[in-house]
Amino acid sequence: MTALDAPTLTFDCRADFADELIALARADERIVAVCNDSVGSSNLVAFREEFPDRLINVGIAEQDLVGVSAGLANAGYIPFVSAAAPFLTGRALEQIKADVAYSDRHVVLCGQSPGMAYGELGPTHHSIEDLSWMRAVPGLQIVVPADPAQTRSAVRWAAASGRPSYLRIPRFKVPAVTPPDAPFERGRAVRLVEGTDVTLIAVGTMVSRALEASDLLNEQGISARVVNMTFVEPLDVPEVLAAAEDTSAIVTAEEGLVSGGMGAAVARVVAESRPVPIRMLGVPTFAPTGSTSFLLDHFGLNAAGIVGAAREALGQG
Repeated sequence: MTALDAPTLTFDCRADFADELIALARADERIVAVCNDSVGSSNLVAFREEFPDRLINVGIAEQDLVGVSAGLANAGYIPFVSAAAPFLTGRALEQIKADVAYSDRHVVLCGQSPGMAYGELGPTHHSIEDLSWMRAVPGLQIVVPADPAQTRSAVRWAAASGRPSYLRIPRFKVPAVTPPDAPFERGRAVRLVEGTDVTLIAVGTMVSRALEASDLLNEQGISARVVNMTFVEPLDVPEVLAAAEDTSAIVTAEEGLVSGGMGAAVARVVAESRPVPIRMLGVPTFAPTGSTSFLLDHFGLNAAGIVGAAREALGQG
């Protein structure tokens, strides 16, 4: 087997989240972890062992989870609130709105296993609505890391930001895609590949698939730019406008609902400022039960689906 034939290494970013949180806690006694009986699934076992007095487990009570965390923030702590994304955002949306965002508390909401990472557990455990819900809450910063490096950067950034934020922590394994010198700045995307014909804007698990699609499109004579839109809120508007100005079409890809998510945010900027053909790939409705890989393929959230959407947007479908 040659190097080109070797399988791509993939990573569960929850491990990087937990390791970085421990490193922060060693340096700053204000860092605390708050969870909803999810110590294992949030990879917080090592944190609990090292900081038993700084892990608060409220049990399966997500509204209490967020309310307690807002109180901790008000007392000067920096709480990292860790829970499965569908339950953190769905069950505690009122507390996220009123206790965290409206009150402008420095709470870091960590949605574990977002998108369709819980595949076989079905629609009750799929978190396809979270980006739409969180975007509707004013003042809430939304970060979707694409790989281990960005996950670690997101944890460090959120701890220092001084404002409420929502981090999507991937469970579905992804390859490393972030260049060593890539910036991690509030509201700034990372342009991974240059291109002149079409721009592929992706977040989270879709970034590596957009890179695969770019390679396939280049083989077909189509130059495809790839942008990792790390921050869904605030959105990198200049990067979106550059895509609309420099290329003839835009394709967005996200592991979530197309209504209200990252694609909708991009589409608004494009429609208001520089209209170009745009195709939004995501999850259109409740997903069936199956493995995450099956579900992503089911909805065309793969390289082939992105290629097809790009060709269609360019009038070559």
